Amino acid sequence: MIGTTELLIIILVIVVLFFGGQKIGELGRALGRFTGEFKKGKKEIEEELKKAEKEIQEEKNEKS
Repeated sequence: MIGTTELLIIILVIVVLFFGGQKIGELGRALGRFTGEFKKGKKEIEEELKKAEKEIQEEKNEKS
């Protein structure tokens, strides 16, 4: 039976054969940029939600 580690090694070998060594570096950099942009977008959304929640709480407190 194939475990997780063995499966990852097999996938890595297939990727190296399919893309070549140089392309893997380019793919890694692109993945890193994507991850950074995703985290940045996630943070911005979280900040907007906190801001909206704070505004709602302030409005609620003013009506009380």
